[in-house]
Amino acid sequence: MRGILLKVGSVCIFVVMSALLKATGTVPAGQLVFYRCFFAIVPVIAYLLWRRQLAAGFRTANPLGHVLRGLTGVISMGLSFYALTKLPLPEAIAIGYASPLLIVLFSAIMLKEQVHLIRWSAVLVGLVGVAIMLWPRLTLFSGQSVLGWDETMGAIAALGGAVCAAFAMMQVRRLVQTERTETIVLYFFISASIISLTTVPFGWVWPSPQQAMFLILAGFAGGIAQIMMTASYRHADMSVIAPFEYTSLLLGLLVGYFAFGEIPTLPMLVGAAIVIASGIVVILREHRLGLDRIKSREASTP
Repeated sequence: MRGILLKVGSVCIFVVMSALLKATGTVPAGQLVFYRCFFAIVPVIAYLLWRRQLAAGFRTANPLGHVLRGLTGVISMGLSFYALTKLPLPEAIAIGYASPLLIVLFSAIMLKEQVHLIRWSAVLVGLVGVAIMLWPRLTLFSGQSVLGWDETMGAIAALGGAVCAAFAMMQVRRLVQTERTETIVLYFFISASIISLTTVPFGWVWPSPQQAMFLILAGFAGGIAQIMMTASYRHADMSVIAPFEYTSLLLGLLVGYFAFGEIPTLPMLVGAAIVIASGIVVILREHRLGLDRIKSREASTP
């Protein structure tokens, strides 16, 4: 129960972080990434100091791996934050749910992982749900208004962010073989802060006092949510906790409606429901396969 509560708490704070970033309005995506990552370092370091693990948090055997993870993470985050500024909040969140499905797809293609019929079916059905959400936005040749074009670009960016997030998580899978979770989180925020500075020539803006407050609060919120999410996996299995990630859609619907006056469309709701159902099937199947692997190892142990 403690793990579930920590996970739900992290999801709530992540949604608040997204709302704060969306509320900044005209701030470029690269600048959003910098503030979100740079100020997230503060609570992470405070947490490591409290646990007396700061030195261990900086100790790494794979610095290049952290740089690659930071690069893919920055691209994913930049695209996702751009989508936040162009799409309704729950829609941007829901399209991001494609990432776990894409991880299965890319793992089978690139890492030659064995994927059986159940997971393939869940992935294909989930991608149909993504297509349902995207279809109303991808009317490139319908003579739509500038606002409609912005939403189309936002939808494409959201999907691109999900694709890059899948690559980033594949990199994390490699890092966890040699690196501590706290080390991966800390080096991601540091590398992402540095890499995002390369977007300065593309037109950062001087934020107003309100925008600066939102940006700094979003960074702190992101760091706190990351700590809570990491801690949640110490108290319960991932297969138990992971489905609670989808509570972010409900929270996104509420925040989008009350904070931004956004009303969800029927294609978004239908597509999101399909993607969530497919994602839960993948999570449960991964859990079953993990149990089977453990049993196989135990059976083979003399």
